[in-house]
Amino acid sequence: MAQLIGWTEQDDQVVRYARALAMDAVQKVGNGHPGTAMSLAPVAYNLFQRHMVHDPADPHWVARDRFILSCGHSSLTLYTQLFLSGYGLEMSDLQSFRTWGSLTPGHPEFGHTDGVEMTTGPLGAGVATAVGFAMAARFERGLLDPQAPHGESIFDHRIWVICSDGDLQEGVSGEASSLAGTQELGNLIVIYDDNRISIEGDTHVSFTEDVSARYRAYGWHVQDVPAASDGNVDLAALDAAIVAAKSEMKKPSLIRMKSVIAWPAPKARGTAKSHGSALGDEEIAATKKELGLNPDEKFAMPSDVLNHARQVKVRGAAHRAEWNLKFSEWQKAHPEKAALLSRLAKRELPAGWDADLPTFEVGKDVASRAASGHVINAIAAKLPEFWGGSADLAESNNTTIEGGKSFLPATSAMKDADPYGRIIHFGIREHAMGSILNGITLHGLTRVFGGTFAVFSDYMRPSVRLAALMDIPTTFVWTHDSIGLGEDGPTHQPIEHFAALRAIPNFAVIRPADGNEVREAWKAILQRKKPAGLLLSRQNLRTVDRTTHASAAGLHQGAYILKEAMAAPKVVIIATGSEVSLALDAHTQLEADGIPTQVVSAPCLEWFAEQPESYRERVLPSSALRVSVEAGIAQGWREYVGDKGVIISLDHYGASAGAAKLFSEFGFTPENIVTKVKQAL
Repeated sequence: MAQLIGWTEQDDQVVRYARALAMDAVQKVGNGHPGTAMSLAPVAYNLFQRHMVHDPADPHWVARDRFILSCGHSSLTLYTQLFLSGYGLEMSDLQSFRTWGSLTPGHPEFGHTDGVEMTTGPLGAGVATAVGFAMAARFERGLLDPQAPHGESIFDHRIWVICSDGDLQEGVSGEASSLAGTQELGNLIVIYDDNRISIEGDTHVSFTEDVSARYRAYGWHVQDVPAASDGNVDLAALDAAIVAAKSEMKKPSLIRMKSVIAWPAPKARGTAKSHGSALGDEEIAATKKELGLNPDEKFAMPSDVLNHARQVKVRGAAHRAEWNLKFSEWQKAHPEKAALLSRLAKRELPAGWDADLPTFEVGKDVASRAASGHVINAIAAKLPEFWGGSADLAESNNTTIEGGKSFLPATSAMKDADPYGRIIHFGIREHAMGSILNGITLHGLTRVFGGTFAVFSDYMRPSVRLAALMDIPTTFVWTHDSIGLGEDGPTHQPIEHFAALRAIPNFAVIRPADGNEVREAWKAILQRKKPAGLLLSRQNLRTVDRTTHASAAGLHQGAYILKEAMAAPKVVIIATGSEVSLALDAHTQLEADGIPTQVVSAPCLEWFAEQPESYRERVLPSSALRVSVEAGIAQGWREYVGDKGVIISLDHYGASAGAAKLFSEFGFTPENIVTKVKQAL
């Protein structure tokens, strides 16, 4: 290994033992990915020891650099550094790798292991989410310390990523990287481990493009670092590239680093087998001999070697102490900003934040997407941390914060460009938008939202699933939520999407019936601090008269009795979104015919499921005929209506015509509801 200034034989020893730990951990459990963790050991060690600003004693320090291992299958690359740096992982955790209850699961999991900034595993997600981290860092600087010279704020820090060939083959990384170049995210540094090996072998069977040229075209600062003559990582050249990347302030950096997977294993190096399989006792012993280690020792880490690595804690504490002094001065100079930071760090809402949210008047029909736009702007007036945008559909999604300016670099010639603007232009990149939203949320201080058409939630489903898996409060805004969008036809009309989104565990799907439910939905989203998606209409919806119907605050229970029956209900109609008004009209007809009917608005079935059984029985009494009305597939509704209940659904694709015509042709009319009810009775 080429030597660096300040790099000692003890550092070489740490790396040798780190490579051995990767082999031993996978061999013990019998499965995993040892090869990349072996070859990346010096890379990650150098980052954690010499370049990253972090304090292992406080994994949540607001000014820390963030590290994301996008190639999450190589989780031992991260776990070993967390162990060596003193984040709380110990040898016993490495010995329990990929086993039940361990702190070292097969892929890094956010919220499970200290020092893990996000859940990685789906390739490309780490790179794309890191773009969100970098954007959030800039926006938060604007909230807290906008006047500081570039690079000199106490809140300035870097986002570090190690990624693989697989990450850069996935389209989501390209989408996000393109936007990162436009945004000139100089705080983002990606090290691309170009080892040319994946599960199927040589990546050139499918991946032959010039990645460096592609990233230069994106507007990135790109450096190529060849491997050393023996196949090992050329650490001196890599270190020089890292130093150069740190000095580049106006472009994100890609360091394309050549390596040999599983180096220095005599037989396994450079092979697909080493990517995803244990090396075997014989090859491990031979590799340890190659490293100058005792082949009979397993999970070895001499105390003096570990003590040397953990000196990073001392350096981290010194960085932190120096920062604390500057932070104290900043607090005194900016007491209002300091109070804001304190609130944001706790994810608290200020007193009276919802006092001026709009109320929508009876007699004025309003599309729920338009109502959402009004609510967004009222929230933005009270919450400076509230920001977001759209995948090039802002006027359709109603996601624009009026006067918020466009989040764009200072060099941008675009109208209303502001490096700290509140309007994010994601471009037509739904999947990247989802990942970036997650990165902004994970960064920790702000509340962000992003919009597109509901049918295109398919493009962002992996990001939505990750938000739910990580249990983070990302908010997705999906408009044009049904055949009610009309003439754009079946390619744009969501049919199966409600059910598909509701199938994601730990994710709230909210489909409000009118503007006042939209207001309550946004309130609930911000108060609950959980992942959620709003389904909003293109077409105008009737504003329910709350003097004769229940308060829209019932939305907070997920489903509520919107209109009582004249007597003990024989029929309960449960509806969502635009179909609620149809249910109310059917109620009028059924009651006129002497059939006591209760109407339930069910904007969020997930929140309804949280309610006590007694409440759920009162809302949906089992003694009544239960009828669901929703312009989507029937899947999921049998649970609510029972075996004898009626499901009025849409189990085929739509057509190109006006909303009224489509609803009529496909049976979404009060008359059809009444007919179905009477037939069932």
